[in-house]
Amino acid sequence: MLARLKAVRLPKNARLTFDVLTGVVTVLGLAVAWPTLHLTHQVPIAAQPFIAGLAAFPLLLVRVNPALGWAVSAGSALLIALAIPNQPDNTIPFQVVHILVLFALTFAVAVRAGAQIVLVAWLSTSLLMATTMAQAGDSFADAGLGWPIAITGLVIFGLLVRWLTQSQKALLEQSEETELERARRAILEEKARIARDLHDVVAHHMSMVVVQAQTAPYRIDGLSADAKAEFEAIGSGARAALNEIRGLLGVLRSDGHLPEHAPQPTAADVPELLEGARRAGMRLTSVIDGPLDVIADSTGLALYRIVQESLANASRHAPGAAVRVRITSGANLALAIVNDPPAPGHTPTRSDTPGSGIAGMQSRAEAAGGHLTTSARPDGGFEVHADLPLTPLFTPTEPLTPASVPASPTI
Repeated sequence: MLARLKAVRLPKNARLTFDVLTGVVTVLGLAVAWPTLHLTHQVPIAAQPFIAGLAAFPLLLVRVNPALGWAVSAGSALLIALAIPNQPDNTIPFQVVHILVLFALTFAVAVRAGAQIVLVAWLSTSLLMATTMAQAGDSFADAGLGWPIAITGLVIFGLLVRWLTQSQKALLEQSEETELERARRAILEEKARIARDLHDVVAHHMSMVVVQAQTAPYRIDGLSADAKAEFEAIGSGARAALNEIRGLLGVLRSDGHLPEHAPQPTAADVPELLEGARRAGMRLTSVIDGPLDVIADSTGLALYRIVQESLANASRHAPGAAVRVRITSGANLALAIVNDPPAPGHTPTRSDTPGSGIAGMQSRAEAAGGHLTTSARPDGGFEVHADLPLTPLFTPTEPLTPASVPASPTI
């Protein structure tokens, strides 16, 4: 039990109050011990303040270092008992003030010191009291066994106080942790509810886009082949976006009635992503140097999302511009995406609110153990460069969620 007990610390205000009271009690003890020392022991007048100080002053260490205070008090008590003779009518080897201070320090050691120190203090104090008090006069003839029992009871009481204090502290900490966990759970549940609502709203409207794009060639007469291909590209892009939204946000549902979750994209899915951008009309050229199947899943997901976000930003802010993508898989994974200025006659998409696309891409890159830089080109274009490790430096403790990685509005 002793090994499990830890030191008890008082609050700051309580420590200040305790120190003031300790100082007052010490002064009162010195005021009692000094004037009465010549009545109990044969001590020269010049040495009386020092002997009285040994009896009272160790109490000042009761909070700061009770083990040191106990050692000084017990050692001086043994020295006084052996070296300083009593007055003829006194049978106690050292003063009552000294006994009270020694008891107080022994109790403090039991409450605050380590287990080994408590054991040493208990045995040493019991032996000290048994040997010195057993030599007292008739009134203390039976004190040899009584004082060790008293010391044992005092130490046990101190350990009980210590155990109760630690139990209350542990209970308070557990209550605080429970409250924090309850608050955290409430926040997560609210985020999950918002994510479910977002999933339902976006999924509904994206589904409508898919339906309209797929049925447009049948509802509208006289469509050219290019127009039909455009509608097909719109439908394919909307279906892909819908599947990803379901994969990211659908996992937060808690009603137990979920469609099967789509797997997260990997580096092997990047060529299909690039081909989809070409089908949508983007003037895209790409070079992939090296195999993509050796890239770890977490790095591949980061690569896919960065390419996806970069292409989306290029289509919004530089419509009609040529876009060049180069992926090099060697010792590391290097990505470069460069787009020219908007083509003549095309108006970039503007937004009144700043986006978080770059921040999201940087978070993706850092989560995979790499880094990402972006910069505007002198000709009005834009470029994105990312360096990622083929194998992540660490395994994330939890998957990326819409709450941890920003979505991709605008740059």
